[in-house]
Amino acid sequence: MSGLLTQLVRRQASMMMPRRNASALFLAGPPINKVTNKICSVDASMLQHRVFLNGHCLLKNKSYDRILFILRRLVSYEQHESPTVPHHVHPTPVLPLTEKIPSSCHILIAGGGIIGQSVAYHLSQIGVEDIVLVEKSKLASGATWQSSGQGIHLQNTLIQTHLTKYSKQLYEKLERDGHDIGYAEKGSVWVAQTSDRLHTLKRQYATIKPLGIGCEILNLEKIKEKLPIIDPHEIWGGLWVKDDFMVDPVSLALTFAKLAIDNGVKIVEDCSVKEILTEKQRGGQYDRVTSVVTSQGDIKCDVFINCTGLWARELGYQSSPGVRIPTQACEYMCLKTKPIANFSKDTPIVHDPDERFYIQPLADQSVLIGGFLRESKPIFSNGVPEAFNYSLLPDNWDDFHWILNNALKRLPILGDSEYETLITGADSYTPDGRLIMNESAEIDNYFVASGTNGNGIAVAGGVGKYIAELIHTGNTEQSTWPIDIRRFMRLHTNKRFLKDRLREIPGMINIFHRSEPEEFVLGKQYSLKYPTYGMSLYRTGRKLRVSALHPKLQAVGAVFGEVLGYERPLFFNLDEFEKRENLDDLSKQGTFGKARWFNIVKREYNACRKGVAVIDMTSFTKYELKSANRSVIDFLQMLCANNIDKPIGTVVHTGMLNEQGGYENDCSVIRLDDYHFLLISPTSQSTRSMKWLKSHVPEDGSVFLSDVTSLYTALNVIGPKAKYLLAELSDENFNDFARMTCREIDVGFVSHIYAMRLTHTGEDGFMLYIPSEYALCVYEQLMEQGKDYGIINAGYFAQRTLRIERMYAFWGQDIDKKTTPFDLNREFRVSFDKEFIGKAALLKQKSEGIQKRFIQFLLEDHDMDLDPWPWSGEPIYRNGEFCGFVTSTAYGFTLGKQVCLGYVHAPKGEKITTNYIRGATYEIDIATKRFRARPNLYQPSEMGPTVQLSTP
Repeated sequence: MSGLLTQLVRRQASMMMPRRNASALFLAGPPINKVTNKICSVDASMLQHRVFLNGHCLLKNKSYDRILFILRRLVSYEQHESPTVPHHVHPTPVLPLTEKIPSSCHILIAGGGIIGQSVAYHLSQIGVEDIVLVEKSKLASGATWQSSGQGIHLQNTLIQTHLTKYSKQLYEKLERDGHDIGYAEKGSVWVAQTSDRLHTLKRQYATIKPLGIGCEILNLEKIKEKLPIIDPHEIWGGLWVKDDFMVDPVSLALTFAKLAIDNGVKIVEDCSVKEILTEKQRGGQYDRVTSVVTSQGDIKCDVFINCTGLWARELGYQSSPGVRIPTQACEYMCLKTKPIANFSKDTPIVHDPDERFYIQPLADQSVLIGGFLRESKPIFSNGVPEAFNYSLLPDNWDDFHWILNNALKRLPILGDSEYETLITGADSYTPDGRLIMNESAEIDNYFVASGTNGNGIAVAGGVGKYIAELIHTGNTEQSTWPIDIRRFMRLHTNKRFLKDRLREIPGMINIFHRSEPEEFVLGKQYSLKYPTYGMSLYRTGRKLRVSALHPKLQAVGAVFGEVLGYERPLFFNLDEFEKRENLDDLSKQGTFGKARWFNIVKREYNACRKGVAVIDMTSFTKYELKSANRSVIDFLQMLCANNIDKPIGTVVHTGMLNEQGGYENDCSVIRLDDYHFLLISPTSQSTRSMKWLKSHVPEDGSVFLSDVTSLYTALNVIGPKAKYLLAELSDENFNDFARMTCREIDVGFVSHIYAMRLTHTGEDGFMLYIPSEYALCVYEQLMEQGKDYGIINAGYFAQRTLRIERMYAFWGQDIDKKTTPFDLNREFRVSFDKEFIGKAALLKQKSEGIQKRFIQFLLEDHDMDLDPWPWSGEPIYRNGEFCGFVTSTAYGFTLGKQVCLGYVHAPKGEKITTNYIRGATYEIDIATKRFRARPNLYQPSEMGPTVQLSTP
């Protein structure tokens, strides 16, 4: 290790002299590399070294720990520089740029990084004309310029893996066509130091293999074949991803620019966006961009796209209304060595997620060593400086030496290399570590593509393609909901929230999870991802939204998860676990098998099926719609596939469909009065569903629309004894309370409660929508009176199990905008005798036949105590051929088996029928182990009759 490490310390000492007006040199003692070895190793012996600064001996008779401390302080004196990033070595094309922006265009793109230029290229490729791209500085001078250029297929959402796959194919073609972008299919070796890490890699393998991505599970011997120079210490196995690649990011970006210009796109540098001007539409319900104010003048446009990367959040506020873009700049680091003579050019990229680093060989036989910290460092909380182009952050050796130490241990050959530069840069990250794209919620023709989370090069090609499709046709090849900007709310753009949450997020991809106890690691990208079954369990930025019952539920043992900032009880810890401080860890569970909370959820489930329980479901999104005449009825009839023009007090389950017949929303519509409705949507749909409603509301302002989520606390009083309990607290006759109806009732001392006979699970019971200021009173009376019926609290996990056993699909997990009622076998919830959005597409699908079908699978040979559990995302095989993915899972306490919901897709040219499903054998792959699966087209008879399926 002497070459690289010796040079690091000597360089820092020499760099220090001009700033401190001092001389620094090492004097007599053991060789200097022994000192520097201490900086990056665990050798505990003592040295007597002396470093002189202005004639003062700093290290005389110091212990290794003290030497380490002092040398790190010396390193921190280095002045900030803005050097050329040295690993961008490929020639870049000369571009015929436009000197002055025109007065108008069809599409205006802000941001000349890799994303903006990919969008411009793809729009021009499909024939869109009159496109202008403006860059406030020089092209590719922001995060693109700093990028390592890696393309990794192990992304944290399936859609991002698809984007990366397309990017690889595109970049490979560009290189074949003669564009020197430095493309190289290097492949990646991922190593695992624990059995859980290896299990995670096997899950990733099982997911990406059916997509046609070249990969292979490696044992230790195969790892040594791929990487003869690796130190195999503590390695359990690994994963080879053949298709992972590298490019020169600047050359790629400027190639996109050249090809876009060839297709007629105008690109203007040194032109910053100052303000986005809008005008009201549809009676003031929403806004559209009309023109943009720039440093070179105003420009009118029909569509505006924010691709400004690090600056996207701040630019979002330069319009009225402001566009909320929850991104935050965070620091990242990598070190480049000088070329290593005996380092093979065929060496693949190395990832060691347990030690948080990667090693990336470059074309000139030099190496990049990069990685991520346990706790990330958000920067520029008040906004990224306008002039932060071609800029780096001050070197941070205090943090980077941990990364370097681990990399040198894994590939000892690097210890003889020579140091060239440390690159400390910045990129934009999001609160959930996933990309942001799509049309904004606030402004109709304002699109966003940002928040790449260090993955800009990998996804850039795919993002450009999908944004171009979205703008040109209004649709994309696949659902993009996991990366849709409308998955967020206003609270997610709060500066303090972002600064807190982003300590927990950054990392290259979802696979970067550290296999050590959660309390020691803040960064979710570094801790192993254990199943959480649809709920996020971040430690930062919590308790932003809570129901009126939150303190009460917490006091009686609720373990909370979070969805869209809302705290939801997952289950209730009683007397089975002694340490209350470990409640969060119970839900994280630390196992890929049977959860520690299994018996708790079973108890809550049984109460829901056989007795009575209360579930706080306040987080549901709630809208009030009304008008002075039939306007609100006509509005909802056009939006809803089902007939909502029913008698007052009727509850209707319905989808709101798009023109392709897919679900934009899956909701319940309750008629409270002649022209007064309450609409209930999934929690995650809050921003998205409001956007959909506003974009169709009558222009004359005749329909009043309001979000009333916070006004009502929603309690699910569930179970066969629910009606008897409520009868003791109310004067209502619950024996003639029809299914799927709503009444205004009294409960105990509280009046004006909306009671609906449904539970969203198929079990009997009532949803109570209580004015929030009365919620605690109602809850306490229910629990007190319910003692005679054995009432208990229940959580989201029990409710989830009930709906999965009943084969109830849930929007955002099982349903998206590509799913139709025929795919779900829900055509009974479609009224074809009226007009509605998507009707034509459904009639066409009905006549042509369906190509995918929602199926329930029961695992036949799964040992719940010994085998790993499914938790969504597992591939499904029909007669040995891949046919789809699992979307939701739970252990069925009534069915006594693992229950998986998912889709079976038919090959092109074939249609799905009952015989197609039943006349085949199925398997579900859990981390490379396949389990036989029995398909159910309908919910199993063992569950008993469904009490709320039909609509009156």
